[in-house]
This record gives sequence, structure tokens and C-alpha cells, in this order.
Amino acid sequence: MSCSPLDSLWDLKGVPPGVVVKRTWHAIAEDRLFGHAAELGFYFLFALFPTLLCASSILGLAARSASQIYERLLDYLALVIPTAALGTVLSTFNETTAAATSGKLTFGLIAAVWSASVGISAIQDTLNVVYKIDDTRSYFIARIHAIGLTVLLTVIFSLGLATLLGGDYIARTMYHRIQDHIVRLTAAISVRAVAWTIAISLVALSFAFIYYWAPGYKNRRWRWLTPGGTLGIAGWILASLGLRAYLHFFDSYTLTYGSLGAVITLLTWFYITGLMILLGAELNSQIEAAAAEMQLSRPEEGTDLSGK
Repeated sequence: MSCSPLDSLWDLKGVPPGVVVKRTWHAIAEDRLFGHAAELGFYFLFALFPTLLCASSILGLAARSASQIYERLLDYLALVIPTAALGTVLSTFNETTAAATSGKLTFGLIAAVWSASVGISAIQDTLNVVYKIDDTRSYFIARIHAIGLTVLLTVIFSLGLATLLGGDYIARTMYHRIQDHIVRLTAAISVRAVAWTIAISLVALSFAFIYYWAPGYKNRRWRWLTPGGTLGIAGWILASLGLRAYLHFFDSYTLTYGSLGAVITLLTWFYITGLMILLGAELNSQIEAAAAEMQLSRPEEGTDLSGK
């Protein structure tokens, strides 16, 4: 499907929502979304530590005073990354920070972009399956697109963290400088709310770019926020918080697997991330397909849109 008949995926063109849900449920098994999500989880893990190598080198070369910024970044990452897995990430981060060099920075940057682009390439292949697209791009063109999307998502992610850091700084400044307790509390809460709203909007923008740029569409159509993107973002946030809560109250991984428990937890979180991206794309794909069938068929023909 190279072109969608819908200007907006929120307009189902008369297709019952239950039909879309049923089609999506059948398509999840047909397209092997759970297996592809496991593949993405591995590639995300593969890209993590070169990225940490690059980030730690930047911190080590920039200034040791960056530790306060580093600690605030960890606070925000800890909101979604399970605590047990975050410990392993931090341990690797601190070990590499101790010996930062310019050569390591260069190697880390190249390795991080290349490794992460491998994950984006896997997303490209999977979304082509989801959208039933025969990708006509050559290997080099597809890989250039993957690298470009990797850099773009990295910038958006950095802007999101910068927004949270800036909001926190402004809120703390207001809290210390405003005398009236109610006014300063209201101002601090408002600033943090705006910062989180912008950060979530940037996450939505990331999903929009993935769904727009990753598949091999011949005729692309930009959509800022789609039903699939909304489902993916909400599912990712809820699943991340649910995983954190489960590990907090039923943390048996360390006792059962020892030090491997943190790696298993991290892989699980990456698996959830990949699954939510694919699930959102599958929902969008089924909305497009159902609407196309609805427009091409006549009501009296009794066309079955359930996807069976």
C-alpha cells in the first residue's frame, strides 16, 4: 500500500472501530509482531553501549562539573528505565567516563550512529511488512535514510531531555526567588507541566517521523499524531511504569539470574519499546486498509472487513 486514501487516520470513513480492532488483532499474529519486536529489542541493546561510550566521552572531555547535569538526566531516565537495568547502564557509563579521550569520542560517535542505524534499518524492514510494501529503495539509499532518521531521532530525544532539564531549572529558580508560597508553587508546577507537555509532544514527533520516513512509501503523507502513534506512546509509558512497579514489588530476577537479571530486564524494556512502535504502525495500517476497502466496495456487496 503506497498511498493511503485517508487525509486523517482519525476519520474511519464509516468503518466500525470494532472491525479495526479485530483486523489489528489478526494482523499482529500474521505479521509476527512479537518476533519482530524481539529483533528490535536486540538491536536497541546493541546500539546502547556505543551511545554510552560517546556520551561519556563528551562528558569527560567537556567538564567534570557536568556531573550535576548528568545526575538530573539520570533522574529522568529512571522514570522509564527499570531500576535494576539502570544500575547496569550506569556502571558501564561510569567505567567509560573515567578514561575519556578524543579518539574514544570519535570512535564512539561513529559506532553509535552506525549501530543505532542498524536498529532503524530493522524498523524499516518490519514496517514494510506491516504496511505490505515492496521496498524499491537500494540498500545504500535505505541505509542513508536510516542514518538520517537516527540522527534526527537523536536530536529530538536530546531536545526532550533539554526541555525537562530547562523546565526543572526554571521551576527551581522560581521556587527560590518568589516569596509567596502559593504563587511560587503554582509557577513551579506550571513550568514543569509545560516542560512535560513539550517532552511528550517530542515523543509524538518521534513516532510521526518513524511512521513517515521508515517505510518505503513512494508517496508519503505526513501525519503529526495518529491513532497508532497515540496507542504506541500511551502503551510505552504505561508498560514502562508497569514494568518498574512489577520489578519493585516482585524483584526475583537478581535471585534467579544473578547479574544477568539486569540485562534481561533491559532487554525486556527494549522489547516493550519495539513492540509499541510496531503495534502503533499495525493499527494505522489496518485503519488505512479497512477504509480503502470500504471506499472501493459497495455496501450492498456485504464485503467482510474483519480481515479474516
